[in-house]
Amino acid sequence: MKNPIKSLQQTSARYKTLDNKDRRAFVADTLLNNAIYIILIVFIIFTYTQNHNIISSSSIINIINLTAASLPMALGIGGCIVLTGTDLSAGRTVGLTAAISATLLQSLTTTNKFFEGLGEVPIPLVLLAALAVGGIVGLVNGFFVARFQLHPFIVTLATQLIVYGVCLMYYMSNGNNGQSISGLSDAYKNCITGSIIGSLTGIVIPNYVIYAVIVLIIMWFIWNKTTFGKNMFAVGSNPEAANVSGVNVFFTTLMVHTLAGITYGYTGFIEAARIGSNTANTGLNYECDAIAACVIGGVSFVGGTGTIGGVVLGVFLLRIIFVGLNFLSISGNMQYIIKGIIILLACSIDMRKYLTRK
Repeated sequence: MKNPIKSLQQTSARYKTLDNKDRRAFVADTLLNNAIYIILIVFIIFTYTQNHNIISSSSIINIINLTAASLPMALGIGGCIVLTGTDLSAGRTVGLTAAISATLLQSLTTTNKFFEGLGEVPIPLVLLAALAVGGIVGLVNGFFVARFQLHPFIVTLATQLIVYGVCLMYYMSNGNNGQSISGLSDAYKNCITGSIIGSLTGIVIPNYVIYAVIVLIIMWFIWNKTTFGKNMFAVGSNPEAANVSGVNVFFTTLMVHTLAGITYGYTGFIEAARIGSNTANTGLNYECDAIAACVIGGVSFVGGTGTIGGVVLGVFLLRIIFVGLNFLSISGNMQYIIKGIIILLACSIDMRKYLTRK
């Protein structure tokens, strides 16, 4: 992510070189290009004036926890957006992998156990299963996008419906009849929602926050330090030029979507234990929040632009907004409208920047 102090210094230096007319235009452009951040800052200040608890320690920890839960999925979708695409199947993939994780890791003493007679399944094995299922969905998405040049919107819309149908059938199987899945094993819950940090410092931060930091480091390394990461940005900027330069566009597209699917599988594994009681609606609209966070964080739909730091910032700011809306007692129905406005505004600003550069 760019250094904000250096960026501010560069903006100030450029401003000083302009005459009065150009300065007014420059200021107007700067305000419009950063309108989403200005609105967010004003919103946070307004929320604080209405309810000071938004900056309490418990509220800040809650925002961090929510950010950690949403971040891996946003990092996965961020790669798809870098390729000028998106992924509408993400939320339903989270729901399916959450269902699989929950059913395999129910307590042995749970009544109405989904898999009767199933013994204790190792947690790492279930994690691998969730990652594999998510990866397969991503692989299918990437194959149809790369092989048949289909738009990612169409491909992932199709897989969204397919995965949701599979998820509904899964909940109806084994005599479950669509009931929610709960009664998870203590080992599983402690692994995800327990707090190693809390036992050492007294500050209760769930283990999944630590795992999110690990995922963040891995994704940062992939995006910034590997040939694959460089190829991803090259394909997103100009696939024809990347192909001429020797980049395997098919493989890169395939792997970006597969990696995204793996992050959805991971998110499902975490989410199953985090929410405790899973239904067929688990994961509903999760992709909308992830896409909004990426766009707020500067991952451009025109392709080839985005940073890991930007995605983190976008997720964090979006979580602040949602927590703030709850502090303001805004209804859940109204929150959907606000989410839609945020996505529309962020994408409009992003496209304006692109058209201005062009």
